[in-house]
Amino acid sequence: MGKIVFVGAGSMAEAIIAGIVDCGVMSPDDIYVMNKSDDERLHYMQQTYGVSILCPERKALHEADLVVLATKPKDIYQAMKDIVDELNEKSAVLSVIAGVPISTIEKGLGKRPIARSMPNTSATIGKSATGVSWNSAIDAQLQDRIVELLSSIGIVKQVNEDQLHAVTALSGSGPAYVYYMVEALEEAAVEEGLSKEVARELVIQTFVGAAAMLKQKGEEPALLRKNVTSPNGTTEAGIKALERNSFKRIIAECVHSAEIRSRELGYLSSPAPKKE
Repeated sequence: MGKIVFVGAGSMAEAIIAGIVDCGVMSPDDIYVMNKSDDERLHYMQQTYGVSILCPERKALHEADLVVLATKPKDIYQAMKDIVDELNEKSAVLSVIAGVPISTIEKGLGKRPIARSMPNTSATIGKSATGVSWNSAIDAQLQDRIVELLSSIGIVKQVNEDQLHAVTALSGSGPAYVYYMVEALEEAAVEEGLSKEVARELVIQTFVGAAAMLKQKGEEPALLRKNVTSPNGTTEAGIKALERNSFKRIIAECVHSAEIRSRELGYLSSPAPKKE
């Protein structure tokens, strides 16, 4: 991929850098990081992953083959304004920012090859679930290179750009939902008399085992659930409690709310119209 410059040094940038460095897809010598003001964060990234800091010298920005936009959505317009004059016209752009449409990036950085993706923080250990889409300026070869890069941190699914809002709500935010459910199961187990340590290990292994069954068996989750649920047994009692409390509706509202927020973030990232 040549040289890559990360604009933004937050958790998502770190997750991707950790993934591609650990997998050996790229040398840290070819990875550069810059952000708005947090020098301490930049030095942490340098010391932890061996990447280079792009401040104040920005020569690598002009030489970059790929620029990864990894700022907060509210900061994207200013970030693009800061780099547009130094960016090589041939440099491709990969955005990992929730909600921000390709059209906004084209307005800020010009018509160039632009990919928009939504990884999640499991990229740190090479287990991300990532959705990606692109504009018409990206040819098939560059598509393959970007997919190869993202595949180093997990699975990649190509979707229509509008579907990235749903991807963001599902797998982008999804790890937090899982962690929240682990919290809830752990707290419930402690209330029933287990120690926190025992509960934690049992919950984690339950998630690992269930995920492995889904992946390896290839069967419908409803069938796997029914296989565990004996008539009048303990699992049925638990499932009925979830049904009484509208578990599926709660999950649907969770994903829908996140999807709506993703669209709102895209709107908020757009510059305010100029007053006449």
